[in-house]
Amino acid sequence: MSDCLFCRIVAGEIPATIARRDDPFVAFADIAPKSPVHLLVVPTRHVDSIAGAAGLGEQERAAMPLFIAEVAREAGIEESGYRVTTNHGPDALQSVAHLHWHIMGGTRLSETM
Repeated sequence: MSDCLFCRIVAGEIPATIARRDDPFVAFADIAPKSPVHLLVVPTRHVDSIAGAAGLGEQERAAMPLFIAEVAREAGIEESGYRVTTNHGPDALQSVAHLHWHIMGGTRLSETM
């Protein structure tokens, strides 16, 4: 999708600090981090949000949590702990209409986040 920010990052049209790239996912640093480690994981195929996850293949859906866990391990936050979240829609403040998971850690996180 040519107007999607994350699709353009996946395509290499917009620079990003890539943490890991294994088709069908890419992990990269958030440009406005909310914790010392704040990475985003996106599918390389465009899906608007978690509500559209059925648009991903069964193997992609099964591989997604494993990829997220591997990214967190490689980021060095597996032992201390981390948070994984996704937002859907305006009330959840989803800022980019492309399914993405936030991996946050590297410090004690707020209970209200």
